[in-house]
Amino acid sequence: MTGCGVAPQDIATGFIAACEAELQAPKPGNVHVFADGHGMTTADFIVSAEAAAPFIAATHSTVGARIEGAVEATWARVGQNTNLGIILLCAPLAQAAATAQSADLRRETQRVLQALDIDDAAAAFRAIAHAQPAGLGEAPEHDVHAQAQTTLLEAMRAAADRDRIAWQYANGFADIFDLGLETLAEARMRGADPPLATLSVYAALLAAFPDSHIVRKHGRAAAETVRGEAARFETDLKSAKSRDAAFELALEFDRALKRRGLNPGTSADLTVAVLFTDYLAAILARPRKNG
Repeated sequence: MTGCGVAPQDIATGFIAACEAELQAPKPGNVHVFADGHGMTTADFIVSAEAAAPFIAATHSTVGARIEGAVEATWARVGQNTNLGIILLCAPLAQAAATAQSADLRRETQRVLQALDIDDAAAAFRAIAHAQPAGLGEAPEHDVHAQAQTTLLEAMRAAADRDRIAWQYANGFADIFDLGLETLAEARMRGADPPLATLSVYAALLAAFPDSHIVRKHGRAAAETVRGEAARFETDLKSAKSRDAAFELALEFDRALKRRGLNPGTSADLTVAVLFTDYLAAILARPRKNG
């Protein structure tokens, strides 16, 4: 570790660990170890994480370069868009941790977001166009298929009203640092093990706002319906008498969403980002040794 920053190997380890941990929870409608879905398997996501990690954690990199390198490496390995949202969220967090001058990851992330430039936008646009996500990137302004005309932060601000990942850029990753980390801490205080704590984070995020991935593929009404169902699920989850009972509720909701072809992919991406943030923040909070 140099200065206050987190070492590249720790960033890579944390990124892979967050991706793998997210798969251990039975996240309704998404891919996990209990059930594949939407033409993807847990193996696809594990391979994707391993492929992307060296670029997410690269030394002396930029946010745009981390995004573009990780997306290209993922496509070279799995040939599909498994982790674009994860990469878009984790690249600024990795940049903040790598270049940190304090133990406050939230403040460092805000610093990184404010420093984003047009080169970051150009690289991110190329990555998004390469990944070809359903419905993302086609916009009246800052279309990813056109040459970047502004910074990545400004482009994300323009998309924030229709995409929750863009909203994170425009709002200092507030869902991650507030709702996400607070829910994770509360679940741990209740004695939840890592998969159940992860499920709690996912449920809280899915209940808080319409999932952007569902909005793009099925419309806002469908996403709002799922949000309402998730709010009821979150309530039931908190009152479950045991881990097994909680997982049974989750898998029942999982089957119902998958029967309707609904994948809350943005909520899953945000869940990975929460776990990655928790990991990085813990490293930054460790006392430093002098000499």
